[in-house]
Amino acid sequence: MIKTTLYFGNPTYLSLKDRQLIIKLPEVEKNETLPDYFKRDAIVSKPIEDIGVVVLDNKQITITSGALEALLENNCAVVTCDSKSMPVGLMLPLYGNTTQNERFREQIEASLPLKKQLWQQTIKTKINNQAVVLSNATSCEIRNMQVWANDVRSGDPDNLEARAAAYYWKNLFPDILNFTREREGMPPNNLLNYGYAILRAVVARGLVSSGLLPTLGIHHHNRYNAYCLADDIMEPYRPYVDELVLSILKVHGIVTDLPRNVKAELLTIPTLDVVINGKRSPLMIAVNQTTASLYKCFNGELRRIAYPEK
Repeated sequence: MIKTTLYFGNPTYLSLKDRQLIIKLPEVEKNETLPDYFKRDAIVSKPIEDIGVVVLDNKQITITSGALEALLENNCAVVTCDSKSMPVGLMLPLYGNTTQNERFREQIEASLPLKKQLWQQTIKTKINNQAVVLSNATSCEIRNMQVWANDVRSGDPDNLEARAAAYYWKNLFPDILNFTREREGMPPNNLLNYGYAILRAVVARGLVSSGLLPTLGIHHHNRYNAYCLADDIMEPYRPYVDELVLSILKVHGIVTDLPRNVKAELLTIPTLDVVINGKRSPLMIAVNQTTASLYKCFNGELRRIAYPEK
């Protein structure tokens, strides 16, 4: 079942009652001119088990310890935003699987050749997915990207990922002069940053659900990054976010700030349609298949990660 993504951008009081997330708006409760029945109707409840991602985007949001505990116990990713409404923090449960210790050990003991092979599969799929997005969005030549994807070797020692990325970003937004993909760069970098943050939360949630350590990557090894494995596994999914950003640009044009309607579109990322193992699936469900297959690669049941292909 696809989980719900909840976004809170106004002052809100979140609490727990009978395994329901209770959502109250302080501005409504404190307004003495409103009738009591209206105030009662303004209180909304959501089953905890139906929630997959919660985005907190207001400094006047209050969430009780009980509500936070229940969300994390049900493997919900809780994302907090900064003063610019950009995702800045991510909370996940410490335990997401009944055989956690065993799975941690198999992940930690994975051999270097295995991790290099898994990274090769990851980058091949990423470049191929980028090529399809580029072909659909522009008239740009993609045969070179297909060649690079086929030429990726174990561990990508030739860094074909970077070569493909340079070509991809140079041509993906032909109407934006001198666009470069940088975290602090010109729009639509802001849209990409927001979308990737949501994607990262979904992937990290899937890894925890599969009993894996999001910190211990197969390629990324930044000592300050708590989500190296999430950053690895999300790579083939990034082109789906890019495609969504392209569709947003067609409707809204360049946006320097992120209006609520644009955020609402970016928050549909967990429900985007992808094709994985020959079947159409919401992205969040596909991520769960990917992370489950990754664990099976660590324990020797499989030799390939299940990734979506465009």
